[in-house]
Amino acid sequence: MIRHALLASLLLLTGCASHEGRPSNARIGSVGPVDVTVTRDFVYTPQGWPQALKADLYKPAGNGPFPAVVMIHGGGWEGRTRQDMNDISQRVAERGYVVLNMSYRFAPQWHFPAQLQDVQQAVLWLRAHASDLNVLKNRIGTWGYSAGAHLAALAGVTSPSDKWFVEGTRVQAVVAGGTPVDIRYYKDGPLTNGLTGVSYDENPGLWREASPLALVSSDDPPMFLYHGTFDFTVGVNNAHAMYEALNANNIPAELYLIRGLEHMTTFIVDSPVDNGIDFLDIYLRAAKPKLSEETSGGGRILR
Repeated sequence: MIRHALLASLLLLTGCASHEGRPSNARIGSVGPVDVTVTRDFVYTPQGWPQALKADLYKPAGNGPFPAVVMIHGGGWEGRTRQDMNDISQRVAERGYVVLNMSYRFAPQWHFPAQLQDVQQAVLWLRAHASDLNVLKNRIGTWGYSAGAHLAALAGVTSPSDKWFVEGTRVQAVVAGGTPVDIRYYKDGPLTNGLTGVSYDENPGLWREASPLALVSSDDPPMFLYHGTFDFTVGVNNAHAMYEALNANNIPAELYLIRGLEHMTTFIVDSPVDNGIDFLDIYLRAAKPKLSEETSGGGRILR
C-alpha cells in the first residue's frame, strides 16, 4: 500500500517520460500474463568455479518454447542480493520468459572480469539446459539495474573481437536501467576502483575492457536503456552516450527517460519495466534474432 502511494506521488511530481527509438509496430502488453513456478537457490556455476553461486529460476506455465532472460541485481558490484530483482523477474516470467535471477561474485574481493564471467556462465547454463527447460537457446537476453545493468550491457557488447569474450555467451537483447556505461567516467570512484582492483593510470586497458560504451560494435544486440533524469548517482549522460553509440553503429536501441526521478525511484516505478518487456517481445519473441556461430552451443570460460 505504501509503495503504491509513493509511486502515485512520484508520478504526480515527475509527469511523463520520453521514449526514443520505439518501433512503430510495437505492441504494449501483447502477451497476457501466465502462472509462474519458481525454483530457488540452485547452484548454476560448474564444479571447480572459484565461488559456488546460486540463482532462482522462474518458469512460465505452458509448453513453450520460451525465450529466456538472465536477471542481474545492482549494488555497486559490492553488495545487495538477487532478491532485489524478484519482482521484475516475476513480471518478466509472467509474460512468457524463463528467467534466471543470478548472484555473482562481489568486488573488492573479486575483481573484474570475475563478475562478467559469472554472467557469461549464467548464459551458458541456460543454453546447456535449453532442452530441459524448452528454452530457445538463440533467444536469450540480459536485464539489469545499476551495477547489474553495467554487467548486462557488458555481456551484450562483449563480442568475439574483445578480450573477455567466451564462445557461446552472445545474447540477443539487453535491458539496462540506471547504467554506468563507462567506468572511466568515475576514475576516482571507490566502487569502480574496487571493481578493477587497479587505478586507471596503472591499467587503462582494463578500465576500457570493463566499459560497455567502449566496446560497442555493429554486431551487438538491440538494447533498451532506461534512466531517471535526476539520477545523480549514475548521471543520465550515461544513457545518452550509450544510445548515441548504439545508433552510430546501427544497433536497434530505445531510450526511455523518466523526468524528475533519481536512481532508486527509477528502479521502483513500473513503466520502464513494462516497456522493457515490450522491447523483449519485439527482439526476443517476434523478431528474427541476430545470431552468430558462437550462440549455438555451450562454451568454456578460461580463468
